[in-house]
Amino acid sequence: MPQIVIENLFNLRINSTSVHRKVIEIIHENGIDWMHACGKKGRCTTCRIILKSGAENLSPPTKPELDFLQQGRLKTGERLSCQAELLSGKIVVRVGEFNKFPHINYSE
Repeated sequence: MPQIVIENLFNLRINSTSVHRKVIEIIHENGIDWMHACGKKGRCTTCRIILKSGAENLSPPTKPELDFLQQGRLKTGERLSCQAELLSGKIVVRVGEFNKFPHINYSE
């Protein structure tokens, strides 16, 4: 069963019953706020995730992600949660300092 673990949200585990779904959709469907300024269209990088493990369980980077990597707006190990699809297995991610919400209590 596909799973997302968010390290700095107290190792929150989100199980998904479906595959080939955008990471941000799975997160939002489970009641977790995650920043996204452009409406989940891959235009702004505010929904980025810091991928700690499980890259092989995600779809390949999309053109917007590759463009942002080339421009330096995404770093190696970062993905856009609105572009990356969870294919299978488990991914472990972190919320970056740049997109933490003030109303959420983070574990670090």
